[in-house]
Amino acid sequence: MEGQKYAAIHYAKYLELDGLLDCQTPRSKEFGNEAHDEMLFIITHQAYELWFKQILHELNGVSQIFKEIPLSEKKISNAVHYLDRVNKILKLLVDQLEVLETMTPMDFLEFRNYLFPASGFQSFQFRQAEVILGLKNKYRITYGGHHYAAFFDENQKQILEELENKDSVLELLEKWLERIPFVEHPEFNFLEAYKKSLEKMFETEANEINASDYLNEKQKEMRLKMLGDSDTFFKLVFNKEQFDKDYEAGNVRISYKAMLSMLFISLYRDEPLLQLPYLLIQKLSEVDEFLTLWRFRHGQMVRRIIGSKIGTGGSVGVDYLMETASKHHIFKDIHFISTLMIPRSELPAIPDALLHEMDFFYKKK
Repeated sequence: MEGQKYAAIHYAKYLELDGLLDCQTPRSKEFGNEAHDEMLFIITHQAYELWFKQILHELNGVSQIFKEIPLSEKKISNAVHYLDRVNKILKLLVDQLEVLETMTPMDFLEFRNYLFPASGFQSFQFRQAEVILGLKNKYRITYGGHHYAAFFDENQKQILEELENKDSVLELLEKWLERIPFVEHPEFNFLEAYKKSLEKMFETEANEINASDYLNEKQKEMRLKMLGDSDTFFKLVFNKEQFDKDYEAGNVRISYKAMLSMLFISLYRDEPLLQLPYLLIQKLSEVDEFLTLWRFRHGQMVRRIIGSKIGTGGSVGVDYLMETASKHHIFKDIHFISTLMIPRSELPAIPDALLHEMDFFYKKK
């Protein structure tokens, strides 16, 4: 409002520093034997929770954008920006482990007994972020044989259940990819053209292997087998029936139509209208990579600090953390697309009519 005056505010008041800096209470101090490194342990984990709050803020923003139909190019740019911020935060969370690792195993043992049964698994915000991204219960490994929501109060369980029943970022991505029109075009049979390019690529590479003067017959045979053809790891692209079965079984997480759209975007990402969608897909892939890296580094840190001991929350410690790093992948289907890529020189030519639809253009008045 024009002419409106705003009340002055102090830095400490704006950031609520009195409350923020007064919420570090070492348990060891309460029991009369304060351990120096417990303050580091508390502050590090509180910092994690603050960053988790920001990650949730960004992911909720992404979810809201992808619920819009139709989805404008401008909004895709916003989603890419939010996801890029999430990735910067996740990288920071990995780097933050180095600070925590300045604490030695003996330092930790000075206060570890005061922590039972608290555990990082009880981070409600992190569980929310996982579910919002797409790591729902049916895709999880169990924690000590328990449902992941078993360690939260009734209100928190209700919130997690509601998130389980809502579309995740992965599911919203799938629906958006299914709406992309370019894969099915009256002047361009993408799948047929792609298969012809694959066969040409395989033929060229096979001829080069057979003509090589540096390989013996056994080596040639081995390389030809490794090269494969359109019936090896490319077969799912051309077998919708089998792909649909794998989709129903949960072996792939996005539909056949969405997969073809993601492949098309990845192959023709240099086209103006596809550049932002490709960048979006890559940012989601990076989320998966950073989460995996964080899980792995967290597991390595725990191994260094407690070895093979049981976790404070009762888990099997390092083994559980390492298993999550190998199995809790949310956007693994994006990496499947990397398997299907071909060189730019082998890309099927796109008809001018379709190229025009994927270009930015204006009309003079």
